[in-house]
Amino acid sequence: MEISLIKQQLSLSEVLKHYNLQPKNKMLHCFYHEDKTASLQVNLEKNFYKCHSCGKTGDVIQFIEDYEKLTKHEAIKKAESLIGNEQLSVKNIRGTAENLGRTNLSGERSALFLENTFSYFRKALYCSNPAKEYIEKRNLDNSILEIGYNSGQFHHGERKSEELISNALEVGLLLDKGLINNRTGEKGYSIFANKCIAFPLKNKSGEIVSFYFRAIVENKNGKHFYLKNRSGIYPNYPKSDTKKLILTEAIIDCASLLQIKEIRDNYSLISCFGTNGLNEEILKAIQELKELEEIIFCFDNDDAGRKAVKKYAEEFRNYKVSTIELPNNDVNETLQLHDETIFIQLLEERKSLFSTEEKTEKIKVTEVEPRIEPKTIIEFLEQKDLLKSLNQLIEKAGIIGEENSRLLLFLITISYLNKSPLHGIVQGSSGSGKTHIISRIADLMPQEDVLRFTRITESSLYNWGEFDLFQKIIIIEDLDGLKEDALYALREFISNQVLRSSVTIKDKKGNNKSSHKIVKGQFSSLSATTKGETYEDNMSRSFLLAVDESKEQTQRIIEYQNRRNAGEIDRNQQEKAIGFVQKLVRNLKYYEVINPFATKLQLPEKVHKIRRLNEMYQAVIKQVTFINQYQREVKNGFLITEIEDIEQATEVLFESIVLKVDELDGSLRQFYERLKKYVKNENQEFILREIRQEFNISKTQMFRYIQALTELDYIKQTGGFSNKGIKYKISYWDNHQKLRTEIKEFLNNQIQQLKNANGTQKER
Repeated sequence: MEISLIKQQLSLSEVLKHYNLQPKNKMLHCFYHEDKTASLQVNLEKNFYKCHSCGKTGDVIQFIEDYEKLTKHEAIKKAESLIGNEQLSVKNIRGTAENLGRTNLSGERSALFLENTFSYFRKALYCSNPAKEYIEKRNLDNSILEIGYNSGQFHHGERKSEELISNALEVGLLLDKGLINNRTGEKGYSIFANKCIAFPLKNKSGEIVSFYFRAIVENKNGKHFYLKNRSGIYPNYPKSDTKKLILTEAIIDCASLLQIKEIRDNYSLISCFGTNGLNEEILKAIQELKELEEIIFCFDNDDAGRKAVKKYAEEFRNYKVSTIELPNNDVNETLQLHDETIFIQLLEERKSLFSTEEKTEKIKVTEVEPRIEPKTIIEFLEQKDLLKSLNQLIEKAGIIGEENSRLLLFLITISYLNKSPLHGIVQGSSGSGKTHIISRIADLMPQEDVLRFTRITESSLYNWGEFDLFQKIIIIEDLDGLKEDALYALREFISNQVLRSSVTIKDKKGNNKSSHKIVKGQFSSLSATTKGETYEDNMSRSFLLAVDESKEQTQRIIEYQNRRNAGEIDRNQQEKAIGFVQKLVRNLKYYEVINPFATKLQLPEKVHKIRRLNEMYQAVIKQVTFINQYQREVKNGFLITEIEDIEQATEVLFESIVLKVDELDGSLRQFYERLKKYVKNENQEFILREIRQEFNISKTQMFRYIQALTELDYIKQTGGFSNKGIKYKISYWDNHQKLRTEIKEFLNNQIQQLKNANGTQKER
């Protein structure tokens, strides 16, 4: 289990209860040193502790490690076991499962109570990050499906009443185990299926009569829990005019198919309760379908699933019976590793169980959207032209043009998975689309890992929890809006991956006291600015990229916007592309990278700040190797770089290398090159008004460009009047294109030499 999930699932209060520790006024005797006066303060709301004498501080895992003097690994295992003890199954409670299913509530009152409870469960899902992460990992869309989350709080707060407690006990959501709260003297209850996602089971009238719960944390007590002795059907009783019925082995598999529109429109679905779970209620519901023609089994692709299909098929010899052969273990796993339209193909290719001559019908759908990518995630990551295919997917996700920049930003962003994350600063004039590109790149990442900020206050970064920014992606929409203190904190964070601050706190007597606060941050970041050079100089491991502000790029964007507004851009395909890339990122495994060619790589001597750029060059090579991990050799746990990775990294990073050679920043260089094309030669004079109108840029932006070029002696004033316009000439006409060609040739020749040397070595 992930450490972050353990911290969210296990409270410090439960840990203290486990060790029979009862704080008085939130204070305990510190177990780390001799402590005559209680000096260890526990914060049960924020789940951390701190000793005001020795300075020891930590979270729930650290508490277990310190209290029992365990290793970190042992403490994590102990914490997992404590979480496991919260998950209760029918076997753990007093009485039998049969007794649990009984209730004195009338059917109508019970259904109303369960409806209200599920309504609370639905809201609880939106408030629980672990639950949302779990259903996202399982590719379940809670905007389509009925999914809730039992956080164990449904009987607390304003909702708490004797009637609610009584009803919850009757249906089995609460379990009376004789618990008494030592502090308040109130009766306590154990929660059935605590920390589980919930699916409603319904009767013929469409009322909720029971729940199926699935634990989001694996534990020794099991992961599947049912209420009321498994009464009801998921997702509901099929419509009376059903002609084709799909039976799945499990509820999550059924939910996976249910969220596919083509299947919902053409089929009814029922979930069995496992390989032995086609019960009497389901059989009776099927027998009542007078127009039913075909039953389609979609069970797991294992021996148990195949045997169950063979056994149950005999029950339905009066119908056409067919089966779907899954490419993966079960329906949900197939959905995670493929685009959802694979099920259209699988249904078309389903096989009849009783007749080899009989051909099954295809789904009658007027339009079936083409799949984004016919490969599974792993097959996609294993292909030789991975970066090219990935770049095409990024374009389908809505980033037009900027081919190398968008790919570099993607590589920078996924570095949050590694120990040495990278950072990108996108520079462009106002309205150039710099915020759009970093926002769309962030959309391609697992959203539970993304933090987006419009502004950051001076002290906010210091106030995060110790590990809140660990393996996160930070998006800053406007770097220019940050005050100096906030920029300083961000620079320190980027450079050292940790912030240490001395803060003032109040002790138990209300006296002010100094304390040491630490925030650790392994995060990548993307920021947008109009003046990138200012920030790049002060932030290590930050790449400066310029937005393409050319007429050609503007035309591409306008054309795309017009096609989107005309309905020619399929938004569903765009969302599918985003979802596919998110799955791809989740399937990347952490590796340290070794580049055996590192000592043979050089950068052109003309490069400014060559030490920093060399480190960045090596870092991008590692990132390309990292994303190519399914094609690379692993030695002693290290991923080994190949020459192909160096070649791809050089192509992606080329524009950034050129920027490092150039003393003009990205947007200023683009303006200067356009200016040279307009004036044609060094002798032609120009005034700012005609340039501003020709280039269609603001007066403020024009002033910034002209001021910078004048200070750098690229242009000079030659006359004119302030009321009629100052005249300028280009005083330094550089050959930027020639410089680009020289750098390109230098890097390509270096790569070719590596290839030749490597080929000679292999021949030997």
